Amino acid sequence: MSHTTKHKAALLARVRRIKGQVEAVERALEAELGCPEILQLIASVRGAVTGLTAELIEEHITHHVLAPASEAERRQGGEELIDVVRTYLK
Repeated sequence: MSHTTKHKAALLARVRRIKGQVEAVERALEAELGCPEILQLIASVRGAVTGLTAELIEEHITHHVLAPASEAERRQGGEELIDVVRTYLK
């Protein structure tokens, strides 16, 4: 996937921030913080993961559905997107 390679540094930076947020949840649980604080941290993680997912889905649609090199690649890109959306919505 050339689009993920092209934006690799930015994507990895987002993943590392998410990793830090998950570690903050772990630290909060170990420190026995209250439910509101832990839930807020979890909501932040969910938002960050959702943002990353949306970005990657948009890139996939742009490169593999709207502007593929061939009709076969368009079909494959569409099928891959359907599989991801089904998994995401479970």
